[in-house]
Formats: sequence, structure tokens, C-alpha cells
Amino acid sequence: MMLIPLLIVGALVLYFVGTYNKFITVKRRIVASIQEIGNQLKRQADLIPNLVESVKGYMAHEQNALDKITEARKMVIESVSSGNAQKMLDAGTELQQAIAPLRAVFESTPQLQAAGPTSKLMDELRDTADKVMYSRRTLIDLTADYNTMISTIPTNLVASIFGFKEEAGLKVPDMEGASTVKTEDLSIPEVKLN
Repeated sequence: MMLIPLLIVGALVLYFVGTYNKFITVKRRIVASIQEIGNQLKRQADLIPNLVESVKGYMAHEQNALDKITEARKMVIESVSSGNAQKMLDAGTELQQAIAPLRAVFESTPQLQAAGPTSKLMDELRDTADKVMYSRRTLIDLTADYNTMISTIPTNLVASIFGFKEEAGLKVPDMEGASTVKTEDLSIPEVKLN
């Protein structure tokens, strides 16, 4: 007769330990995902000086655009140091928006496209932006899983006992500016046809 209550207690202990470990695992993966976003944004920021240098001659009249890129790069570096995922993603969005005129110049200038180093840097920048998007998606998924565990029965009991709190989700930035170039960002000389 004592065996049944011991089995029930043992099963409950195993459940609590397993659920606690799952919370800890997901929490660690969230932290790792935030670190990966920071790593990719830092890599992207490290590519910027070489890229700006390689297109400077073609964008000499666009000092404002180059200044925006430099300022956005500083924001990325500062946000990575903070470790705050939302700040990193906001700074990454600013960087993407600042780079848009650079992409436009690259795409409209055959000499730049033919230049091996510039083309390679643009490819690396695009690849890194894709990795940031993947890391952001991973973070969103992990946070959703974690928050679901906290708010559903029976895992919410373990969460309340051990003091696990919901993780803040990410605000989705307006990415339209990262893919469009405004005329004030890039002045293109008028071509008059006779």
C-alpha cells in the first residue's frame, strides 16, 4: 500500500524536475539567441568601414548618407554592448535603413558591381542580414514557447513555484525604410533627353 503513494510522489518530483529543467533550457537558449543577434550585428558593423571606403569615390556627393551609415554603425556597437535584444534589433533596423542608399548606388553602378572586393562585401553584408533575420525568428519562437509554458496548465504551476516570469517579446520594426531609398537620401543627377 505504501508503494502507490511513493510512486505518485516520485512521478510528481520527476515531473517538477523535468519541467524546471525545460524552463532553464529554453531560458538559456533565449540568452544564446540574443547573443547570436549581437554577434551578427557586430559582424555587420565591422563590414561597414571597408564597404564605405570602397564606395566613397562613387558617393563623394553623398556625405549625408555616409554619415548616417557611420552613426547607425555606432548605434549597433553600443546596442550590442548593452545586451538588450530590442535595442540591438532597433539599431540593426537603423543600419539597414542607412545602408539602403549604398545598395542603390551599388546596384546602379556597373563599375562597383564589377569590383571584386565591393561585390564580396555587399554579399557578406546581405548574408549577415539574413543571419540576423534567422536569429530574430529563433528568438521570437523561443520566447513564444517559453511564455506559453508559463501561461498553460500544468507547467504554469512549476513556473509560479520557481518564480519564472514571462519574457518580453520583440517589437517588429517598420522594415519598409530598409528596402526603399528616399530621394533626399540619394541625389541622382537629372538626365535631360534632347
